[in-house]
Amino acid sequence: MFKFSSNIFSAFVLSAVAASAYDPTRNDNAKTRTATKTPGDTANWQQTISNYCQDTCIDVIPIAFVDSFSGGVPDLNLGNASLFPHGVFRELNLFHQTCDDNGVTGNCASLAAGIQACQAMGKIVTLSLGGGSTTASFATNTDATNFATTIWNSFLGGSGAHRPFGSAVLDGVDLDIEQGTSTGYAAFATQIRSLWSGASKPYYLSAAPQCPFPDAWVGSALDTVWFDSIYIQFYNGLKSYPSSSWNYGTDWLPHLFANPNVKLYIGAPASPTAANAGEYVSASTLGSIVSASRTLNPSRFGGVMLWDASQAYANGRFDVQVKNLLTGNGCSAAGGGGTGDGCAQTYTVKSGDTCSAIESATGVTDAQLHALNPAINSGCTNLSVGQTLCLKAGTGGGSSSGCTQTYTVKSGDTCSAIEAATGVTDAQLHALNPAINSGCTNLSVGQTLCLSGSGGGGGGCTQTYTVKSGDTCSAIEAATGVSDSQLHALNPSINSGCTNLSIGESLCLN
Repeated sequence: MFKFSSNIFSAFVLSAVAASAYDPTRNDNAKTRTATKTPGDTANWQQTISNYCQDTCIDVIPIAFVDSFSGGVPDLNLGNASLFPHGVFRELNLFHQTCDDNGVTGNCASLAAGIQACQAMGKIVTLSLGGGSTTASFATNTDATNFATTIWNSFLGGSGAHRPFGSAVLDGVDLDIEQGTSTGYAAFATQIRSLWSGASKPYYLSAAPQCPFPDAWVGSALDTVWFDSIYIQFYNGLKSYPSSSWNYGTDWLPHLFANPNVKLYIGAPASPTAANAGEYVSASTLGSIVSASRTLNPSRFGGVMLWDASQAYANGRFDVQVKNLLTGNGCSAAGGGGTGDGCAQTYTVKSGDTCSAIESATGVTDAQLHALNPAINSGCTNLSVGQTLCLKAGTGGGSSSGCTQTYTVKSGDTCSAIEAATGVTDAQLHALNPAINSGCTNLSVGQTLCLSGSGGGGGGCTQTYTVKSGDTCSAIEAATGVSDSQLHALNPSINSGCTNLSIGESLCLN
C-alpha cells in the first residue's frame, strides 16, 4: 500500500533571475519545500502545487516526504495541500488508485495536473525521501537498490502498473535523510542514476544533509555517487549562522565530492516558526550570508533552499524577499509577491499600509484584493514594506501573442461555466492561463483568458517539436518526455485520437 498522510511540496529553491526554465548551472536558484506539519498559520496552510508555480520566484519544488521505506513500499506523507474538503491529503492506496481524506474519497489526478502545470512553466518537481522519520532507512544495499527501482517505476520514467501521480513524470529525487543509518544510500543513488541514464529528459539527484561535516547519513553517498545539488540545512540546532561553527567555507566548499562541481545551496528557515529559536534570520541578513558564501566560489554556489513553502508565504512572501536579494532585479510573484504576468495593475506596499487603507486608496474591494493576492492572510497581518500587490488581473496566460482565441470574463463566471460555454477542458484552460489558481478563485471581471494557442509558434511557447513522417502522439511523447495530457493541453488543435498530425507542423512542448 502506498500511503499519503499530511504533507506536500516542501522546500523552494530560489533563483536570482526570472528564467523561463530551471537552469542547474546558475548560482542564484531558489528552492522551497512544502513541508510536513509546518503550516505557518491556518490562512496560509499548504496550497496546491500549481499555486506555488504561478510566478518566477521558485525554481525547484520537492514533494516531501516519502517517509517510510519499510517492506520496499513507499509511504508518501503529504501536507495539508487543500486537495480535499478537509485540507489534508491523508492516504493513497497504490493498488486501487484512490485518495482518502478522513473517509472522503477523491481523484489523485489533481496532483498530476498540478505537477504538469509546474513543469510546463519551467519548474522542476522532484520527490524528497526521508525527513525526520525513523522508518526512512534501508537494512541492506539490496533493499536500497530495489527501492530505487520502485521509485523509478512509480514516480519517474519507469512503467510501473501503479503510479500515484498518473501520467506526471517527476524530475528527480532528493535525499533528506535525518534518522537511521547510512546503509544503502550510495546503492540507491547509483541505481536511480543508472535507471535514468540515457533518458530522453533530464533528471536530477540532490541531497539535503545536516550541516555537520561529513553528514552522518548521506556523506558517503556524496563522496561516491554523482549528485547535482546539495541543499545544506544550516538550522535544526546544528551550526546555524552566525555561530562560530558555521562551516560552509571551511568544510563543505573545499571538499572534493564525486561531482567536483556539485552546486551548494544555503538551507534556511523561511520564518521564525520554521526552526528552533534563534535560527531564523531576516531576509537582509540571509542576503549578506548568501553574498559572502557566493563570493568564495561563484561557480560552486547554487542558491538558497527555504523550509518551507507555507512558512514563506505566511512570512510576507519571505521567498520573494530572498529572491530579490539574490538577483537584485526581483522576480514576478503571483498573488502578492511581485508583478506577475497575470497582473495588469500593481501596488507597492508602504510603511503603515493596511489592507483597508490600500483598498480605500485604490478602489479595489477586500474580496478582490485577497482573490488576486492569495498570499495575504485573512487578518491582513503579513504585509511587508516593498511587497508588490496585484490590483487588476491581466491576460490569464501572461501574453496574448501566442493566443488565437480569447474570452473576456463576465460577472458571475466560473471556470466550469467558461469551459461549458467554450468547449475547452479544465486542463487546457489552466495550461493556457497559468495565472488562474487551482481552485479558480481569482478570476476578475474583464480579465482576458486564452482559449486556444497557436501550437508551437506562439509567443508563450519556449520549446517546440516539428512533426516528422511517421510520427504519432505516443512516439512524440516518448521522445520528448511530455505527457499525453500536456501535449493535448498545449496543442488543443490535436484531436483526441491524434489522427490529425501533419508533417512539418510545429507543436508546443513547454
